[in-house]
Amino acid sequence: MNNVEKSRRLRELILATETLVMPDAFDPISARIIESLGFKAVQCSGFSMALSSMRPTEADLGMETNLNVSRAIVNAVGLPVMADGEDGFGGPADIARTICAYVDAGLAGINLEDQILGQPGPKRIVSSEMMVEKLRNARRAAKEANNAEFVINGRTDALAVSSDRQAGLKEAAARANAYLSAGSDLAFVTAVATIDEVQFLLREVKGPITIAAGMPYNIKSLSVKALKEAGVARVSLPAVAILSAVQAMADTLRSIRDTENFAEILAKNKVCPMEDIAVLLKRE
Repeated sequence: MNNVEKSRRLRELILATETLVMPDAFDPISARIIESLGFKAVQCSGFSMALSSMRPTEADLGMETNLNVSRAIVNAVGLPVMADGEDGFGGPADIARTICAYVDAGLAGINLEDQILGQPGPKRIVSSEMMVEKLRNARRAAKEANNAEFVINGRTDALAVSSDRQAGLKEAAARANAYLSAGSDLAFVTAVATIDEVQFLLREVKGPITIAAGMPYNIKSLSVKALKEAGVARVSLPAVAILSAVQAMADTLRSIRDTENFAEILAKNKVCPMEDIAVLLKRE
């Protein structure tokens, strides 16, 4: 598939009746594992990229590194890949540059958020009006970059920054609708913790929505199955891959350090046979 076809495919997956589950990759091998396990699309994770690079935050990672890792992920798989575009790496006037760069790198879509990136203190968000301007500019830029199918996921952190859950939910729904009207193909509401909150958003938001799962605030209260049954268009897994990889590596190396053999590792079948690794790394 060429870039436009990948964007069109991603759009089809989001609008399909079946929920699209997108694990988040942080490097080429994690993306290849996602592909090999039968998932239909890959989400890049700025959080995971920063963690794997030992950067304190996504802001410390920066656009250049984010873009380079995203391009490497695209080159590792045949699936549509959605970028984590953070806040667009600037204001409304900077969005066109960002969109063109990610389209050129082969991404099928991008997340753009209303969180203010890299600011000290508590998390804050930009005005709804500024985010709407960013999204309109992003949609225009995608067309000018010859990929009108480029998928834009408008993310709001309104619930995450609110001290009142009900007020935060209402603001998140209002922003989600504004972002959809401005050109987003779907809306992403962060910090959703319960199925009741999911159902509220499904009622209030006039378009497809994304919910993040497997997060510290909802890993015990929201399963992928429950989100699929509720009718969520897309489920993102922003941190599961990187945290699982770190835990598995720590457990494996701790076992070697403490036992000086591989018996425990082999007993738990933690090491893939070499033929499985060869299949995983094979490109068509």
